Amino acid sequence: MPLVTEFHDSLPYIDGEPSAETRAEIARLISAELPADYGTTLHPSIPALPDFRFSELAQKELERKEANQPITGGIDLSRYEAPEPPESSSASDRDPQHILDEWKHTLQKAYTSSSHLSTRQENLSLLESYGKNAWLIGNSQLEDVLRQIEKELQETKEATDAVHRERKTKQETARGELVGLEDAWKRGVRGTIEVELAAEKLRRETLERRRQQAQS
Repeated sequence: MPLVTEFHDSLPYIDGEPSAETRAEIARLISAELPADYGTTLHPSIPALPDFRFSELAQKELERKEANQPITGGIDLSRYEAPEPPESSSASDRDPQHILDEWKHTLQKAYTSSSHLSTRQENLSLLESYGKNAWLIGNSQLEDVLRQIEKELQETKEATDAVHRERKTKQETARGELVGLEDAWKRGVRGTIEVELAAEKLRRETLERRRQQAQS
């Protein structure tokens, strides 16, 4: 069910353009009807905004954007780089277990880097084999979507133009009747005022004659 059921229409093809004085008077009358807090308070028909709950990560990103700060952090790319070998393990004063831990850590980093490079090589191979066709198919699908949107836009424009043409035709057809009704209304108002003036004149004449008769 719509929030607002009233429908207001105008006669743009018949009514004249209001003057600057008329517009100023209309704005004054509208402002007089508006509450003092209309600029800060929503209309009762407008529903309240939903309570958004962002994740902690999204909230931090929103705060960073609001503060206009640069992006920091992100993915640590150093894990994909070739690791450097640990320090020389030939020294006799070093703890063998510590040396073993360093080599294990270095091997883990090397395995991570090797896995990344292998996956990247596989993806590049797949891209070289099927990427061109996938890209062409994607472009074709996007072109179909674009044509459909352009078709809907054209149909909407044509429907809008048809409504405007029908509206103009109806208003131009009713122009003569509206002008005649307006003239009849003006003549009726003028006749009513003339009758009231004649009645007032007759009343004054009656009062004047009564005054003269009372004096005689």
